[in-house]
Amino acid sequence: MTSTAPTFTTRVLDVTTGSTETVADLTRDCAAFLADAAQGRDGLLNVFVPHATAGIAILETGAGSDHDLLAALHDLLPADDRWQHRHGSPGHGRDHVLPALVPPHATLPVLAGRLSLGTWQSVCLVDTNISNVNRKVRLSFLG
Repeated sequence: MTSTAPTFTTRVLDVTTGSTETVADLTRDCAAFLADAAQGRDGLLNVFVPHATAGIAILETGAGSDHDLLAALHDLLPADDRWQHRHGSPGHGRDHVLPALVPPHATLPVLAGRLSLGTWQSVCLVDTNISNVNRKVRLSFLG
Protein backbone atom coordinates (compact mmCIF):
# COMPACT_ATOMS: atom_id res chain seq x y z
CA MET A 1 0.00 0.00 0.00
CA THR A 2 1.33 3.41 -0.95
CA SER A 3 0.50 6.42 1.18
CA THR A 4 1.45 10.01 0.78
CA ALA A 5 1.58 12.67 3.42
CA PRO A 6 -1.15 15.26 3.05
CA THR A 7 -0.13 18.71 1.88
CA PHE A 8 -1.46 22.02 3.10
CA THR A 9 -1.70 25.03 0.79
CA THR A 10 -3.29 28.38 1.54
CA ARG A 11 -4.01 31.63 -0.28
CA VAL A 12 -5.71 34.88 0.68
CA LEU A 13 -8.24 36.52 -1.62
CA ASP A 14 -8.83 40.26 -1.50
CA VAL A 15 -12.52 40.93 -2.05
CA THR A 16 -14.08 44.37 -2.44
CA THR A 17 -17.73 44.18 -1.42
CA GLY A 18 -18.80 47.76 -2.12
CA SER A 19 -21.06 50.11 -0.22
CA THR A 20 -24.17 47.90 -0.12
CA GLU A 21 -24.96 44.64 1.65
CA THR A 22 -23.73 41.85 -0.56
CA VAL A 23 -23.48 38.16 -1.25
CA ALA A 24 -20.30 37.71 -3.32
CA ASP A 25 -19.91 34.42 -5.20
CA LEU A 26 -16.42 32.99 -4.58
CA THR A 27 -16.94 29.66 -6.36
CA ARG A 28 -14.73 30.48 -9.35
CA ASP A 29 -12.00 31.76 -7.04
CA CYS A 30 -12.19 28.49 -5.09
CA ALA A 31 -12.01 26.44 -8.30
CA ALA A 32 -9.00 28.42 -9.55
CA PHE A 33 -7.23 27.94 -6.21
CA LEU A 34 -7.91 24.19 -6.27
CA ALA A 35 -6.59 23.87 -9.83
CA ASP A 36 -3.22 25.02 -8.45
CA ALA A 37 -3.32 23.57 -4.95
CA ALA A 38 -5.09 20.21 -5.26
CA GLN A 39 -3.59 19.07 -8.56
CA GLY A 40 -6.15 16.29 -8.94
CA ARG A 41 -6.03 15.08 -5.33
CA ASP A 42 -8.87 14.47 -2.91
CA GLY A 43 -9.00 16.56 0.23
CA LEU A 44 -10.77 19.40 1.97
CA LEU A 45 -11.15 23.07 1.14
CA ASN A 46 -11.61 25.42 4.07
CA VAL A 47 -12.93 28.90 3.32
CA PHE A 48 -12.50 31.38 6.17
CA VAL A 49 -13.21 35.10 6.47
CA PRO A 50 -11.18 36.62 9.34
CA HIS A 51 -13.61 39.46 10.02
CA ALA A 52 -16.05 39.92 12.91
CA THR A 53 -18.81 41.14 10.60
CA ALA A 54 -18.93 38.72 7.63
CA GLY A 55 -19.70 35.08 6.96
CA ILE A 56 -19.44 32.26 4.44
CA ALA A 57 -22.59 30.62 3.07
CA ILE A 58 -23.23 27.80 0.64
CA LEU A 59 -26.30 28.69 -1.39
CA GLU A 60 -27.76 29.11 -4.84
CA THR A 61 -26.99 32.42 -6.53
CA GLY A 62 -28.46 34.10 -9.58
CA ALA A 63 -32.03 32.92 -9.00
CA GLY A 64 -32.80 35.33 -6.16
CA SER A 65 -31.66 33.24 -3.19
CA ASP A 66 -28.78 35.61 -2.53
CA HIS A 67 -31.23 38.53 -2.33
CA ASP A 68 -33.60 36.44 -0.23
CA LEU A 69 -30.78 35.74 2.23
CA LEU A 70 -30.00 39.45 2.58
CA ALA A 71 -33.72 40.21 3.05
CA ALA A 72 -34.02 37.51 5.72
CA LEU A 73 -30.93 38.83 7.51
CA HIS A 74 -32.37 42.35 7.36
CA ASP A 75 -35.58 41.05 8.97
CA LEU A 76 -33.68 39.08 11.63
CA LEU A 77 -31.01 41.75 12.21
CA PRO A 78 -32.53 45.18 11.50
CA ALA A 79 -30.18 48.14 11.20
CA ASP A 80 -31.61 50.16 14.06
CA ASP A 81 -30.54 51.36 17.49
CA ARG A 82 -31.44 48.22 19.48
CA TRP A 83 -27.85 46.92 19.49
CA GLN A 84 -25.44 47.30 22.43
CA HIS A 85 -22.49 47.46 20.04
CA ARG A 86 -22.91 51.02 18.76
CA HIS A 87 -19.78 52.26 17.00
CA GLY A 88 -19.80 52.72 13.22
CA SER A 89 -22.81 53.26 10.99
CA PRO A 90 -26.34 53.14 12.48
CA GLY A 91 -27.27 49.57 13.35
CA HIS A 92 -23.70 48.33 12.97
CA GLY A 93 -24.10 46.12 16.04
CA ARG A 94 -26.17 43.73 13.92
CA ASP A 95 -23.15 43.17 11.67
CA HIS A 96 -21.32 41.73 14.68
CA VAL A 97 -24.17 39.27 15.30
CA LEU A 98 -24.15 38.06 11.67
CA PRO A 99 -21.35 35.45 12.12
CA ALA A 100 -23.50 33.66 14.72
CA LEU A 101 -26.06 33.03 11.95
CA VAL A 102 -23.77 32.87 8.91
CA PRO A 103 -20.52 31.35 10.20
CA PRO A 104 -17.18 32.81 9.12
CA HIS A 105 -16.07 29.48 7.63
CA ALA A 106 -17.04 26.46 5.55
CA THR A 107 -15.19 23.19 4.95
CA LEU A 108 -15.99 21.44 1.68
CA PRO A 109 -15.00 18.15 0.07
CA VAL A 110 -12.60 18.14 -2.87
CA LEU A 111 -12.68 15.08 -5.13
CA ALA A 112 -10.10 14.59 -7.87
CA GLY A 113 -9.02 18.20 -7.43
CA ARG A 114 -12.49 19.66 -7.90
CA LEU A 115 -14.86 21.25 -5.42
CA SER A 116 -17.68 18.80 -4.72
CA LEU A 117 -20.75 21.03 -4.62
CA GLY A 118 -24.36 20.27 -5.49
CA THR A 119 -25.70 21.42 -8.85
CA TRP A 120 -26.97 24.79 -7.66
CA GLN A 121 -24.59 25.42 -4.75
CA SER A 122 -22.11 28.28 -4.68
CA VAL A 123 -19.54 29.37 -2.10
CA CYS A 124 -20.40 32.93 -1.03
CA LEU A 125 -19.08 35.71 1.16
CA VAL A 126 -21.95 37.36 3.03
CA ASP A 127 -21.23 40.93 4.08
CA THR A 128 -23.77 43.30 5.63
CA ASN A 129 -21.17 45.76 6.94
CA ILE A 130 -21.23 48.67 4.49
CA SER A 131 -18.48 50.46 6.43
CA ASN A 132 -15.78 47.88 5.58
CA VAL A 133 -15.61 47.30 1.83
CA ASN A 134 -12.27 45.47 1.76
CA ARG A 135 -12.36 41.86 2.89
CA LYS A 136 -9.86 39.06 3.06
CA VAL A 137 -10.91 35.45 2.52
CA ARG A 138 -8.46 32.64 3.27
CA LEU A 139 -8.68 29.51 1.14
CA SER A 140 -6.86 26.46 2.51
CA PHE A 141 -6.52 23.03 0.90
CA LEU A 142 -5.57 19.94 2.84
CA GLY A 143 -5.11 16.82 0.77
